[in-house]
Amino acid sequence: MKELVGTCTTCSKEVYCLDGFFNGIYSDDRKLYCFECYESSKEENPQG
Repeated sequence: MKELVGTCTTCSKEVYCLDGFFNGIYSDDRKLYCFECYESSKEENPQG
């Protein structure tokens, strides 16, 4: 099953729930990110 959850805050890529697995990150500041953008943001700001 593939269900659209929303779009990435940074790149607007569609983020899905695939067979019960959430294919993205919902951050503490209530933003939705794809894995790539979330990892990039952590590399740029390791304290955040």
